[in-house]
Amino acid sequence: MRFILALFLGLSGLFNPLSAFAESADVEAMIEGVDEDKLTLTLDDGKKYQAPEEFNFDGLKKGVKVVVFYTETDGKRVINDLQVVE
Repeated sequence: MRFILALFLGLSGLFNPLSAFAESADVEAMIEGVDEDKLTLTLDDGKKYQAPEEFNFDGLKKGVKVVVFYTETDGKRVINDLQVVE
C-alpha cells in the first residue's frame, strides 16, 4: 500500500510541475490525533498534516511515533510519505 501511495505522489508531481520543485521536509514525532474525515494528522509538534484522499490510516493512532515527509503547499503541510517508527 505504501508503494502505491509513493507512486501516486510521484506521478502527481508530473501533473503539477510547480509542486515538484517545492522544498520537502520531514519531522519525527508522536501522533496526537487522527481525523480520517478531514484527512489530517495532528502531531505532538502542534502542527496538522494533510493527507491525500487515498491515504491509508490503518495502524495510525494517538501515541504512535512516525516520521512524516511533507511539502508545504498553500500554507498546508501535505504528506508525501509516512513511516511508522518501531
